[in-house]
Amino acid sequence: MSWGTELWDQFDNLEKHTQWGIDILEKYIKFVKERTDIELSYAKQLRNLSKKYQPKKNSKEEEEYKYTACKAFLSTLNEMNDYAGQHEVISENMTSQITVDLMRYVQELKQERKSNFHDGRKAQQHIETCWKQLESSKRRFERDCKEADRAQQYFEKMDADINVTKADVEKARQQAQLRHQMAEDSKADYSSILQRFNQEQWEYYHTHIPNIFQKIQEMEERRIVRIGESMKTYAEVDRQVIPIIGKCLDGIVKAAESIDQKNDSQLVVEAYKSGFEPPGDIEFEDYTQPMKRTVSENSLSSSKEGKPELKFGGKSRGKLWPFIKKNKLVSLLTSPHQPPPPPPASASPSAVPNGPQSPKQQKEPLSHRFNEFMTSKPKIHCFRSLKRGLSLKLGATPEDFSNLPPEQRRKKLQQKVDDLNKEIQKETDQRDAITKMKDVYLKNPQMGDPASLDHKLAEVTQNIERLRLETQKFEAWLAEVEGRLPARSEQARRQSGMYDGQTHQTVTNCAQDRESSPDGSYTEEQSQESELKVLATDFDDEFDDEEPLPAIGTCKALYTFEGQNEGTISVVEGETLSVIEEDKGDGWTRIRRNEDEEGYVPTSYVEVYLDKNAKGS
Repeated sequence: MSWGTELWDQFDNLEKHTQWGIDILEKYIKFVKERTDIELSYAKQLRNLSKKYQPKKNSKEEEEYKYTACKAFLSTLNEMNDYAGQHEVISENMTSQITVDLMRYVQELKQERKSNFHDGRKAQQHIETCWKQLESSKRRFERDCKEADRAQQYFEKMDADINVTKADVEKARQQAQLRHQMAEDSKADYSSILQRFNQEQWEYYHTHIPNIFQKIQEMEERRIVRIGESMKTYAEVDRQVIPIIGKCLDGIVKAAESIDQKNDSQLVVEAYKSGFEPPGDIEFEDYTQPMKRTVSENSLSSSKEGKPELKFGGKSRGKLWPFIKKNKLVSLLTSPHQPPPPPPASASPSAVPNGPQSPKQQKEPLSHRFNEFMTSKPKIHCFRSLKRGLSLKLGATPEDFSNLPPEQRRKKLQQKVDDLNKEIQKETDQRDAITKMKDVYLKNPQMGDPASLDHKLAEVTQNIERLRLETQKFEAWLAEVEGRLPARSEQARRQSGMYDGQTHQTVTNCAQDRESSPDGSYTEEQSQESELKVLATDFDDEFDDEEPLPAIGTCKALYTFEGQNEGTISVVEGETLSVIEEDKGDGWTRIRRNEDEEGYVPTSYVEVYLDKNAKGS
């Protein structure tokens, strides 16, 4: 099957068909180019996605990636980054192996097509010219034949006419002969041109056109083969990256299988373990005492002796005092934490055998109690916890990590010691290298001046000494946390012999407040005297400007009350005092005497007269 023989008369249709083939090829090139753009865009979006969810350096997110689930997610992000790289490879290979080659081939194809159809048009023009020549010689031959026939008829007519002279007859005969000769010449010319045209036409339809059409057919078939090869290349480019993409997916699966929930749970324990012991049982508080007013003195005394006495500084109240005003603070410091005693059965509590017991020591003024509380070294321990808690809120982390619970502090200190040891090793290696270089300079002076290394060697030695001091300091803190050294608070406590049993209980409760400070931080006391003094001064300055609570009424003592507990005040029957805080439901009323002594008395022991304005406010 050949286009030259089968389609010898379809020159125009072949021209349209070949142009359509080139358009198809250009359309495929455009398709591949858009596919490469999509692959690049997809790879870019995947990379941006992977980068978006990567943990930021030196941030809290980076610490979270110690868990196996987060590590698996990070591996997934890395694999997706490699996955995006394979799509970039697809784009690059399609561009280089398909788009560029086809664009160059299209240009060559257009040039070849143009040359073939130019030769075909040239052959058409030549045969058309021959045809025109044939037509022209044919018309001339026909015209000459007609002229010769008319000349012959005219001669015969003249020859038959007796009235025409002989000369006229001869002239007509000669004219007829001339016309016959011209007709013969035209015939010969027409025959020659016809023969040549037939030869040209045969060559045109059997040689030139078949050859040209054969070239066009081969050109078109090469185009078809080329586009098929490009489609195969298109598939192979994708197929080549499939193994690598499969490895990326296998990496994601492997990362997912590496997730260990038990390990993550252990990491949570290591990250948040405080090292504290769980709180003990809460002792029972008997609120039925007011109902036993008729029992004997022995039973009442026994119940009071057996009942636990709650001292100032417990967790329930102590951990709130840093955030209240001075008057509220004094209220919490001095308020008795037990139910008030029942009023005596008679007019005078001295006649009542089960009246309130008197303390062994004399009640001191409130201002003296508060000053003692402020200047007592164990209680400053709590103020130092407050100061550290506030500094933690402001973003200042103590150097010894004392704001952290014991277990977390131990980990931080251990990490710091390890880092310092690494720096010491690095500086030591540098010192050894400088020492070796100095020895080389001493043996070979032409290589350098040994004295030029003295300054550097001294600097490195100084750095090593500084790092060792830092390491010793952090190791001491670490040993203190791990229990290898006695705690500083215990040292300070042994150095001071000023504590009785009640003060020791207060220190213990204050230490509990330190462990359960409002910001959840843990602090460790340092025994430097200057720092304690500065802290106490800061606390005094902070509360000096607070005004005392105003009186809201007056009260008259119905019975004599000997204040024996912390925060109570003694009153005499018939005494009139100022009320500064009414009963809040706990059975105690806060009163003041002479603007300098205040405390709590049982509400049942006094008759209260509140001001109307105070009630309205």
